[in-house]
Order: sequence, then C-alpha cells, then structure tokens
Amino acid sequence: MTAAADYVEQAKAALGNSWLPALYLERVLNSRSRQYQFPQVAERPRVEIHHTLLGIELKLGRHRLLCPDLATARYLSVFARIGCRAVAIPYDISRISLVADELESSWQRTILVSEQLTASRGPALRARVRRQIIAKVREEIAKAGAGPRVPQFKQSTKQRTAPPKSAKGTKRNAAQ
Repeated sequence: MTAAADYVEQAKAALGNSWLPALYLERVLNSRSRQYQFPQVAERPRVEIHHTLLGIELKLGRHRLLCPDLATARYLSVFARIGCRAVAIPYDISRISLVADELESSWQRTILVSEQLTASRGPALRARVRRQIIAKVREEIAKAGAGPRVPQFKQSTKQRTAPPKSAKGTKRNAAQ
C-alpha cells in the first residue's frame, strides 16, 4: 500500500458513519428513490448553483441543468463535485433538503480530515490524497448503484374496501 492509500484509509476510518458513501447507502438507497443521470462533462468541472428567472440551475462547466428547487440542486452538486455519472435521488421531496445537508457536511468533513492528516506533508502528497479520496468515494457510490430508473410503487395498497353485507342501496331508501 502506498502512503496516499494509507491516508485514504485513515480518513475513511476517522469519518466512520459520516463517510459519504455510507450516508448515501443508509439515507438514500434504503428508501424509495429515482435515478438521475448526469450529462457527459469535462473532468473536474466547476460546479455552481445559479438562481435565474426560470428557476434554479446547476451549472457543471458549460452545462446548465434545471433543478426543481434549491434542495435538489444542493443534493446534486455534491455528487457533481465528486464526478459521479448516475445517482439516486430520494423520491420524497421533503427529505431531499435533510439528506443534502448531511451529504454537504460529510463532504466538507472529508476534505477537512484529508487536510488535517496531510498537514505536515508536501503539496504534491496532499493533492494525491485528495484525488484518491474522491476516487474512492466515487467508486463506492458507483458500486452501490443509482437505484431504479422509476421508483417502485406498492400495488397492494388499495384504499377501497368491500361494503358491509347489511347495507341497502341508497336509491331504494330515497324512494320510500
């Protein structure tokens, strides 16, 4: 194992349950979700969120992706910075903001831990460790998968119930 790989494993161990792929598995893939595919972009694009007259846009390099709300743009920006090709988005829109908060915090903690572990080392090693951490996170998210393209719905949840046997028709009661 190289020195950079050792630092990657130390960072993963230091983050524990707040490791970004672990949060993704626990918070997103364990519930109903839908798949989102990112367009083909240049490597390491600049990721920005723009508020326009048409709504919220996520800008990846030269590409602009229209997002329904700010929470979705924040959620997708985390995965765009990592360089993921496809991810799962929680189907319940009320959960996206909470998950986006956790993922952004995890991403910032990952970068902070990386900087703390390599503070006494040279800039070349720090850059290599950061690249390898990003590659490890991207690999684990790709391995976990992006979930189904369309969310699964339970077919057995019908709200209709059979009428009671003793009930009489309403037309008959109205005529009497």
